[in-house]
Amino acid sequence: MKPLRSRFEKDTDSKVQKYTESISYDQQLYREDIIGSIAHARMLSQCGIIGWDEVEKIVEGLNSIREEIQNGEFTFDPALEDIHMSIETRLFEKIGEVAGKLHTARSRNDQVATDMRMYAKDAIFETIVLLQGFQKVILDLAETNKEVIIPGYTHMQRAQPILLAHHLLAYFEMAQRDIDRFQDCLKRTDVLPLGSGALAGVPYRIDRNMVAKDLGFAETSANSLDAVSDRDFIIEYQAAASIAMMHLSRLAEEMIIWSSAEFGFIEIDDAYATSSSIMPQKKNPDVAELARGKTGRVYGNLMAILTTMKGLPLAYNRDLQEDKEGFFDTVNTLNSTLEVFSGMLETVKFNAERTGKAASENYTLATDVADYLAKKGVPFREAHGIVGKLVVLAISKGKELTELSLTDYQNLSPHFEEDVFSITSQSSIADRNTHGGTAPKQLERALKIARRKLNE
Repeated sequence: MKPLRSRFEKDTDSKVQKYTESISYDQQLYREDIIGSIAHARMLSQCGIIGWDEVEKIVEGLNSIREEIQNGEFTFDPALEDIHMSIETRLFEKIGEVAGKLHTARSRNDQVATDMRMYAKDAIFETIVLLQGFQKVILDLAETNKEVIIPGYTHMQRAQPILLAHHLLAYFEMAQRDIDRFQDCLKRTDVLPLGSGALAGVPYRIDRNMVAKDLGFAETSANSLDAVSDRDFIIEYQAAASIAMMHLSRLAEEMIIWSSAEFGFIEIDDAYATSSSIMPQKKNPDVAELARGKTGRVYGNLMAILTTMKGLPLAYNRDLQEDKEGFFDTVNTLNSTLEVFSGMLETVKFNAERTGKAASENYTLATDVADYLAKKGVPFREAHGIVGKLVVLAISKGKELTELSLTDYQNLSPHFEEDVFSITSQSSIADRNTHGGTAPKQLERALKIARRKLNE
């Protein structure tokens, strides 16, 4: 069976054939295409449009083709354009003219839209599972390092001491929002377009609900024009994937910085690092760097599909063939990044002594000293100015705040007493005992809530 060209007097030019084929990448839709075709054939028989004996031949032939593809015995011919024509042509070879009845009440337009939605649903489920796996690693890491103190940063300057676990749980929350976005995307993906025909519906009394139930779709599309030309679900997945990759890239950036000699906060396992081609002492955080780098290609895929869709009139246009390569790449990039990133995090070792020391240096307790004065009745803005001068004094003497004398403190404010020296990284963290804060009590509560979310 050749591509449908009954209206033409010439064969397709070989350059056009090469330019327009999609079989080189859409062949991975073979499972969805065969499953969808089997459901469609069964419905046609149920509605009395084709005979059951014909359906049995079609189903047997399709299952045989699926085995051929799975076993690597199927030959993909670029001349057949796409996976749909490739399978249909092979079906003709296997069962003869009855294969032609499979395409009754169906167009390649609603067929490919169905295949893509089935693929996207599976991709969403897989991504959610991997995100939950990432969350588990984050949570395990947080629970293992509950007492480790690190400096929190703003503007990449040491700001205030926090618990490492509190820092890690920020990424748990990011991943939870990612999961919520993919679950929300699933609602709009879970719509069956099959039965919409090329654009206007089909002139047969078919049972779309039967096909939807058979294929596991929650509902059928409400408008045939929209159904064959809608790629919102692909855009939504790519948007959610872009945000998820952004989250991973932020963590990757911290892994890269923290593993440097300048920070020395973490040690990445040898299995997740590489060396230099000429500098044998190097241990490069390549997994984290690639995760950071691959974020750009996922962004690019999102922009590509948005640009493709922005000028398309209703209904189907061949431009929509461009929905696949970027989408497949995004799914593979995000899922593989989640998988390898989770593996890397499981091996990370924290240098608690180094992080704790960094958390207490560079005047990270200055805000606590200002709060100390505020609790004694000094307006906070005035306290802020006093402590600012205190920091300047400490810098001039080459000392930390804790190394200044009580006289130094009292020269700037009579409200300072001996108990100002009880301010430590531990007390600073413990004082942040509000919902969402870094205090140990809040951390324990947050860990329990996170574990419950994960178990649910």
